[in-house]
Amino acid sequence: LTMAEPKNLLLLFEHPTEPVFLDKGKRVTVFDVPDNYLTDRYRPISTEVQSRVGEKVEQRVPVREISIPDLRIPMSLGREEQFSLFIPKHRRIAARLIDIFMNMRTVDDLQSVAVYARDRTNPVMFNYALSVALLHRPDTQGLDLPSFAQTFPDRFVDSQVFRELREESFVVQPGSRMPIVIPRDYTASDLEPEHRLWYFREDLGINLHHWHWHLVYPFEAADRAIVNKDRRGELFYYMHEQIVARYNMERFSNNLARVQPFNNLRDPIAEGYFPKMDSLVASRAWPPRFDNTRIGDLNREQDQINVEVADLERWRDRIYEAIHQGFVMDERGNRVALDEATGIDTLGNILESSILSPNRTLYGDLHNFGHVFISYAHDTNNKHLESFGVMGDSSTAMRDPAFYKWHAYIDRIFQEHKSRLPAYTDAQLNYAGISITGVQVAANGGQPNVLTTFWQQSDMDLSRGFDFTPRGNVFARFTHLTHLPFTYTINVNNDGGAQRFGYMRIFIAPKNDERGQPMLMREQRLMMVELDKFVVSLNPGPNTIRRRSTESSVTIPFERTFRNLDANRPAAGTAEELEFNFCGCGWPNHMLIPKGLPEGLRCDLFVMISNYENDRIDQELVGRCSDAASYCGVRDRRYPDRQSMGYPFDRLPRTGADRLVNFLTPNMSIVDVSIRHNNETTTRQ
Repeated sequence: LTMAEPKNLLLLFEHPTEPVFLDKGKRVTVFDVPDNYLTDRYRPISTEVQSRVGEKVEQRVPVREISIPDLRIPMSLGREEQFSLFIPKHRRIAARLIDIFMNMRTVDDLQSVAVYARDRTNPVMFNYALSVALLHRPDTQGLDLPSFAQTFPDRFVDSQVFRELREESFVVQPGSRMPIVIPRDYTASDLEPEHRLWYFREDLGINLHHWHWHLVYPFEAADRAIVNKDRRGELFYYMHEQIVARYNMERFSNNLARVQPFNNLRDPIAEGYFPKMDSLVASRAWPPRFDNTRIGDLNREQDQINVEVADLERWRDRIYEAIHQGFVMDERGNRVALDEATGIDTLGNILESSILSPNRTLYGDLHNFGHVFISYAHDTNNKHLESFGVMGDSSTAMRDPAFYKWHAYIDRIFQEHKSRLPAYTDAQLNYAGISITGVQVAANGGQPNVLTTFWQQSDMDLSRGFDFTPRGNVFARFTHLTHLPFTYTINVNNDGGAQRFGYMRIFIAPKNDERGQPMLMREQRLMMVELDKFVVSLNPGPNTIRRRSTESSVTIPFERTFRNLDANRPAAGTAEELEFNFCGCGWPNHMLIPKGLPEGLRCDLFVMISNYENDRIDQELVGRCSDAASYCGVRDRRYPDRQSMGYPFDRLPRTGADRLVNFLTPNMSIVDVSIRHNNETTTRQ
């Protein structure tokens, strides 16, 4: 028998609710499933159903019959239920399935178990568990996972579009199909001020980034190594801190004040949210949350959740106490110091919380349970048999205005720790002999120091997730924000006699607050959005450095966010192919800069060169998909910067530096930049 091809495993992601024996793939492929593997409904009529595909088949994949491990736990979550990583019971069930997939000796055995489990386990959990296993098994690491939006388009698209897509694919042959336009602005009207931010909260790329980040950094797994990645707790803090900073800049771009943290857990949540999406797995609408809903004590037996709002408050108070004492207690009663170097990492694992938390009994599971409480606010005791709202799933949570209130609150706790650390001294900021003499940013042929944003329509193929419909591409056309690509030009003087290396750090933040007053440094630092970070070599004397916005260390290119998997993928078996997958994590490049205002949003663009000798991490990075390392780290490697994430803005400024201009040392510079929004829509070519 031939060895199973690892890439055939990817076909198991397609058409997640159809039986496994139906055809899959652009090259029509069928798994030859042993009769014993079929579910009870199809086993008696196996020849009849397995021969349905008939002449069209281009390749058959033999599935070897092996003895199947005990799947009772993975099968205990119903196929029609909504699966959420935030619910501890669901996490344990998924961890068991990941464990089973990880422990299969060969790809052959993995294929057999996956084929067997696919029609018996929850489709979303199956996708998650198989994804994590394929990302972490040495023999499958090179596979490129299909975009989650292509497998479960119902999590990203207005449910009304599906009827039209179905009609188009049923009536029209694949070659003549037209894209179906997803309406803009479909979740609310302008009577709801929060709705002005639809283009950020409901952006496909942003929600995919968030899903993918949590796929790469799971907070629970039976194999500790899957969770215990370099500085993961700190990265949890920094990635979400940056989301809040970016969201606040978008609020300023829509004449709204910064988001109010959800400080008092017993206050009603003023903002309602009506997702207008259907879950194809559960065949139910995602439940809405009405205006002014309060969270309440949860008692949902089926999910084994019995938690009070008071539990959240207790956990929060204990975390604050630990911050103020400067240490946390581990489970054996030993002190773990919250120091300058690792304190934020420990705190991140406590707050999220991950299995790396030194004491889950004492500090609880604050961040995750906040999601659970908000997502069940409409039906706290399962009286109405309603599932969780969009906050209960990492691929949909960022659509809800409450996500930002909750994360602003979580960030406040992190900042309490950061504000207790000593300010960076001149020596920790300066780079002797290096000075920045000029900074300019401009779009090609555009006005200097003006960035321009506009709307763009792009198409995405959703056919992989379209079940029980005729095959062939089905395109949805969606509208998203984008900007004219631009280039930084930075002039640097090296007064030392020798060549030096620097780490260039670029941030942007609004100049003025909601009232139009210039921001104080202690406020402005929390709105500093990282745009790029890269190594430069500086020859003695003057140097000119140019860098394109598309090279940003924060973002991934458009094609990778919306992965048309068959186009522009590296050759099979190459090192580049290995990377292509981890690279699904990254902020979408079309959202690199905020929308701005028609008259221009006035910003400070901040540029700093730190001493690379102090910052460098010595490791091989070749082809390691490190191009979005700022928010995502680098697979199987250490975070490529020795400084704290967010440096130099992660701490309060030193005495006397109450404004950004007083904070500067010679190796830093700021320039006034205006972000102008041009309210026109183009179509992506």
